[in-house]
This record gives sequence, structure tokens and C-alpha cells, in this order.
Amino acid sequence: MSRTVKSLAVAALAAAALTLVPLTSEAATTTEAATSDLSVLSAGDGTVSGAIEWFQNRNGSSAYEGMCEKAVENAYGTTGVWSSANAHWNGASSRHAGDRNPPRGAFVYWAIGGGYGHVGISDGAGGFWSTSVNNKIGHVTKAMGGYGYFGSYRGWTPAAVPSK
Repeated sequence: MSRTVKSLAVAALAAAALTLVPLTSEAATTTEAATSDLSVLSAGDGTVSGAIEWFQNRNGSSAYEGMCEKAVENAYGTTGVWSSANAHWNGASSRHAGDRNPPRGAFVYWAIGGGYGHVGISDGAGGFWSTSVNNKIGHVTKAMGGYGYFGSYRGWTPAAVPSK
């Protein structure tokens, strides 16, 4: 057989194989796995209520320990916007430095964490939801110290789906 005839035969066999064996769920799973690595895991719906509910549903979890920025972004339905809480604070507009009366759902910040800072979400009643509350996701109430819980409170920025 000539080289051209062999190439045509291989191409014909490959085409026939594809018609006999359609894309299987394994191929679809590979595609899904590749794109799911880029998606938000169990994200909130982009609303204040959804963000707070996201934290409530994970109360006591240590899965986000050391990843406060990822947690607040996931709570608002996104991920990978800011590299750290400090980057979020520095890049956000409408900062309310030192103000201890943030509205419900606002991002609240602290100058801790070895240069990375810390961020949580205000409950609107003098407390907040955050990672690193006794080494897990938790709710700090006003009675527990409110925004003074971590020390070095910076202030707050408005509730919104994080974006640059």
C-alpha cells in the first residue's frame, strides 16, 4: 500500500470509530474537571444575605484557615479577585478607615497576618463572620469584642461582589 492510501485508511477507520463510539461520559468528565478547578466552590449568590448564609453554613469549618480573602470572595460568588486582604483593602474604593459601624455584609479588615492582612464580613450588629475565629470559620459578636477581636482593626468597605 502506498503512503497516501495508508493515511486515508487510518483516517477512515478513525472516523468510523468516532461514529460507533460517541464521546463518552469519561471525556465529558475530563472537560468538567478541567473547568471546575477554575470555578468557585459552593459560592454564595452575590447578595449580602447569600454571603452571610455562606459563612453560617460553614461555621466551625477549618477548610478556609489562612485563606480569609478566598472565603469572603467565595461568599459573594467569586474567587481570585484579590491576592490578599491587604490587596483588597488597598484596591477598594470608598474605604471607611477606623469606622466601627459597618453595614451588614460590608467587608471588615485588620492589619494582621504577616503582611497579608485579614478580612471578614460584617453582621451589621457590631460583629462579623470570618475565618481564624478559634482557627475556623466563626461568628464574633459585639459581646465577644466585635471589631477589636483581632486587634489592629482597619475599617470597612461596602458590601459588593469583589471586583477590580
